[in-house]
Amino acid sequence: MIRAAARHRRRALVLALALLGAVSTAACTAAPAPTGTPTGPAERSGPSDPADRADLRAFYGQKLAWKACGELRCATLKVPMDYARPGDGRTFTLPVAKAATAHDDRRIGSLLYNPGGPGERGVRALKDGLADELGKEVRDRFDIVAFDPRGVGESRPALTCVPPGGTDETDGADEADGAGGTGGTGDAPLPLTPRTGAERAAALADARRTADGCRKASGPLLRHVGTVDAARDLDVLRAALGDRRLTYVGWSYGTSLGTSYAEQFPRRVRAMVLDGAIDPSLDWRQRMLSQARGFRDAVEEYARTCADQVGDDCPGSSPEAIRALIDRLLARTQRAPLPVDGSDTGLDAAGVLSAIGQAMYTPEEQWRPLSEALTAADGGDGTTLAALGAEGEEEGEGSDTEGGADDGEREGEDVDGSAGPGAAGDADAGVPDDNAEAALIAVNCLDVPHPRDARAYWDALAPAERAAGVHGTTGLTGELVCKDWPAGPQRPHRVAAPGVPPVLVVGTSGDPATPYAEAVGLAGQFPGGMLLTLRAPGHTGYGRDACVDRKVEDYLVRLTPVRPGTTCAP
Repeated sequence: MIRAAARHRRRALVLALALLGAVSTAACTAAPAPTGTPTGPAERSGPSDPADRADLRAFYGQKLAWKACGELRCATLKVPMDYARPGDGRTFTLPVAKAATAHDDRRIGSLLYNPGGPGERGVRALKDGLADELGKEVRDRFDIVAFDPRGVGESRPALTCVPPGGTDETDGADEADGAGGTGGTGDAPLPLTPRTGAERAAALADARRTADGCRKASGPLLRHVGTVDAARDLDVLRAALGDRRLTYVGWSYGTSLGTSYAEQFPRRVRAMVLDGAIDPSLDWRQRMLSQARGFRDAVEEYARTCADQVGDDCPGSSPEAIRALIDRLLARTQRAPLPVDGSDTGLDAAGVLSAIGQAMYTPEEQWRPLSEALTAADGGDGTTLAALGAEGEEEGEGSDTEGGADDGEREGEDVDGSAGPGAAGDADAGVPDDNAEAALIAVNCLDVPHPRDARAYWDALAPAERAAGVHGTTGLTGELVCKDWPAGPQRPHRVAAPGVPPVLVVGTSGDPATPYAEAVGLAGQFPGGMLLTLRAPGHTGYGRDACVDRKVEDYLVRLTPVRPGTTCAP
């Protein structure tokens, strides 16, 4: 099963950003050439082709120095930290890995992908066997290429929100704007719905502490890890691979990366699959509410269909009984955490909600374990539910560095400059423990403008609660960390990608994290956009359903269009 979109990395620190707001018609196309290479407009993206800029030629002219890394081939790619000043010496070094096709005579080119997040490590996913889970024809016709985006994983420098010496403990009492009072968090957990002035002040202070930690630990990087720049890196990688045009698959956040690439380089796209779509026309509040409703609806679907999916292991005898159990658990754990074996702190309400939300990503794998864990938690033992919530936290974390070339053998050393400000120094030997969470916050906050006035958030609290209950209120408070974040270049907008070939958007009707309506919206914004629907619960479709897999892979290999109204169902 393809682990798309950070399915197994959801912690209480970024509960709402991760779970509740991290985030058409078909057109005819000419028959593809026998090799799968598209015909049509010239390769050039536009009149001011970045590859022709003198200050970018060294980056676009890189040749990847591949070396063996297990069963894969690995290299590194240098990209400018600031594309407005590419010659200032500051760069990111990105790890790249590929699973090469065994059939060079049938090879179309490279297939690049992003597994989601933001914050998911593409190289780790490839090492974990993602290429083996793609269709045989895709593996035969393409080199499967992975990379860690700027600031993520083994990228150097890498993001962290933990300053040297530990977490910053900024008081944050002055952040009670619009809350009607002041207060600190202390050791008490934040309520899922902050109603009093003191609770709101505590929520603001907690968000400020997180944001201050990010600024102190990664300040020079924070303006340079947005999706617009990551998409430009993708084009540098395409050129370094020797591909005239890009063949790309993006899951979840990877759809934002693909959309940005298509907007900046529409005529460099060969084929693009965007699965689990994020609609760029939505503002911060619309995105938060969309995802909050998605998780609310997914939990409701779990309660409604549990007996059909799980049988006697359901934690209640009826949908009403399951809803009551969840409500009871959330109320109980807001008063006091459940005991967890081996833990001094136990499982609080945020942890309960996080575990339930995570199980909505892959129902076929997780609804049965969730049911068993809820039954145990209702009996007073939070151990199995806490374990379900923590599943996959270790994926992509720690100090493993085998994904890229050794420091002394990095490709692109002829490109002037080093990592520059924000590099982790000796810590570069490993990936920061909080890197996935740090990237999630940093990219989301930079990509989506947020209001500076706290009153805008509190004004949205009641509507969020009415729309999605605690999924809405935790989604709202999760956005507070972005209140004082550096502003990025992005604004809510409809896709503008004239000249892009037909893009395939995959939408799953019961997707909790990227609701189906956003897939419909994104497909409709691309010229000639194609929508493929999977009628099922869970996050994303490619890699989870045989019908979707056939349609997607026929498009990737032969550029076969998907007809309007095409729907798959398990």
